[in-house]
Amino acid sequence: MTKRDRDRDEEEPRRRSDDQAEEGEEGRSRSTQRAKWIRSVDEHEDRPGQTLATRNHDVICRWAEARGANPATVSSTEHEGRAGVLRFDFPGFGGENLEEIEWEEWFKPFDERRLVFLYQEHKANGDTSTFFRLDNPNREDA
Repeated sequence: MTKRDRDRDEEEPRRRSDDQAEEGEEGRSRSTQRAKWIRSVDEHEDRPGQTLATRNHDVICRWAEARGANPATVSSTEHEGRAGVLRFDFPGFGGENLEEIEWEEWFKPFDERRLVFLYQEHKANGDTSTFFRLDNPNREDA
């Protein structure tokens, strides 16, 4: 084993454990584990079509607002006085089953469930993307 191989082997587990400690990688889907983590509104994709992940409220708000989307929940999914299934209401995309809520109401269950916001800034062709998914560590297929 060369010195370079040893250095890489020593560095890789440290980097992985730092990510796990900071982002709670354990129990996350493979998509979330492979995504580029975004920790502030100043960080962005490296290339169009890249999957990004964050728990940062400001990043999520800016992404949604840039697409004209409002925080929402699916009607009749409330649980113990909190929003149930979290979604965004995008203009012109139906949303008849959606009930718009305040950001504070949206982030309360997001944080309690320790969800991760998976998203794209742009599609692979460079167009603005509205792709997002909420990754739940308690999901059976995670």
